[in-house]
Amino acid sequence: MAENEWLSKDFYKVLGVSKDASDEDIKKAYRKLARKYHPDVNKTKEAEEKFKDISEAYDVLSKKEDRQKYDAIRQFGMGGARFAGGSGSGGFDASGFSDIFGSMFGAGSGMGGNGSRIRFSTSGGGNPNLNDIFSMFGGAAGQGAGAGYGQSPYGNAGGYSYEEAPRPENGEDRNSKIALTLRQAVKGATVSLSVDGKKFKAHVPAGVKDGQKIKLAGKGKPGINGGRAGDLYLHVTVKPDDTFSMRGHDIVMDLPVTVGEAVAGGKVEAKDIDGNPVTFKVPAGSSSGAEIKLAGLGVKRGNQPGDLIGRVQIMVPAKPGLMLKHAAKEFDEKAGDYLPR
Repeated sequence: MAENEWLSKDFYKVLGVSKDASDEDIKKAYRKLARKYHPDVNKTKEAEEKFKDISEAYDVLSKKEDRQKYDAIRQFGMGGARFAGGSGSGGFDASGFSDIFGSMFGAGSGMGGNGSRIRFSTSGGGNPNLNDIFSMFGGAAGQGAGAGYGQSPYGNAGGYSYEEAPRPENGEDRNSKIALTLRQAVKGATVSLSVDGKKFKAHVPAGVKDGQKIKLAGKGKPGINGGRAGDLYLHVTVKPDDTFSMRGHDIVMDLPVTVGEAVAGGKVEAKDIDGNPVTFKVPAGSSSGAEIKLAGLGVKRGNQPGDLIGRVQIMVPAKPGLMLKHAAKEFDEKAGDYLPR
């Protein structure tokens, strides 16, 4: 903004501070308003115009010399000096200005004290040319309203950038749900996800539990002003399985055995969670609930994989015949009182 436009701008009002505000007060006011109206934060047209105004105001009031010029020009424009004609040329009475000019340029500025009169030549004998007046303050005399101080799209007068860059703000986290089979939870899985229309794949680690949350860093909402993106949290649901379950890093399955296998012991064939055949060695005298371990066939995560555990379930015929019932009674008689009641 050119200095000859300062008459129409109340920069103190724009920043919301008093005319005797300290440099620190002006800086605090600017930072507060800049954070509120910066175009990267506030996308409205009104905010953009407001940001230009507060940037113009701060660029002038934050510099001691420019602020002195501005105060002097504003006082002149508000009636602190008067125009008077003489000898066919325009002029103005500088008596009201003498203190201001003297403080800025010293007693040798040609003011001469009360009653001093400085005349400015004009082309038509009318009012003085304001550009000539502003040239007294070191401004760009006769350069026109748009010269001297360039202006960026956001109102950074004089080519100076504003004092403080917008504060970075981190993006918000997102939440999503994902359902897995027990086998996927045991083995781990690669799943396809979509965020804001963008598809990507994510790896679910082996051994994930029902109700567990998986953090995908940087897949949340984007940050503002250089802040980091938020995270995406996957809330896991593991569907129940009819045969298998997870206990820590172990896979647990029911192992049906006959009465004879439970009493005498034996090898029992079964299939693991991948459908591969495995053999459990059932010790003699095994009761229902007894657990038989196959080492290393559980969840493979880390250096110590879990185990596959067969939980003995003694099965009897649903409809035993008379001979089988007789044999069972005979077994109980021979086994003696082994079962505490």
